[in-house]
Amino acid sequence: MWQMKYQKPSTWDVAYAVNMAIACLITYWVVAFFMPHLAGRPTTSIGILWAVISTVFVYKDTRSHSLSAGISRLIATSVSLVLCFSYLLLFPITPFGMAVLILIGTLVTTSLGRRDEIGLTAITTAVVMIVAASDSENALQQPLLRLVDTVTGIAIGVVCKWTASLMFYRIVGEEVR
Repeated sequence: MWQMKYQKPSTWDVAYAVNMAIACLITYWVVAFFMPHLAGRPTTSIGILWAVISTVFVYKDTRSHSLSAGISRLIATSVSLVLCFSYLLLFPITPFGMAVLILIGTLVTTSLGRRDEIGLTAITTAVVMIVAASDSENALQQPLLRLVDTVTGIAIGVVCKWTASLMFYRIVGEEVR
């Protein structure tokens, strides 16, 4: 039987939680308030959500794990977005089309030797296709918009993680992880 055991959070655990929350807040502000000025159009809720999810995804226990997670997220997103964009150029948006793209994305990701990215590729495909279906006039823009959101979230997450780790470990006098 599975049991949960309470463990008092360490100083590092608290710092980690605070830093991840700050990174997510920065991502939210950048995507919600700064990016619209660059893009010339308002950011959607899905764009903000997607960027914040990317930040959370790359916020790992060590700097090298964060960078690795960022690369993983970018690979999965890239595979999905190339497939989605190609599909949207040629075919109408349908649930069957989404399923076929998830199948192809799984095979491509597997062929690239990146089995750990299969779930991310499928999730990205589902988001892009469902959002494209809900906004069919701008369907072709969805892959590029999700790429921008992903890259923004990855960059902010990795930079915040690296900066916070450097500061924390310098303060406590330990080697940076």
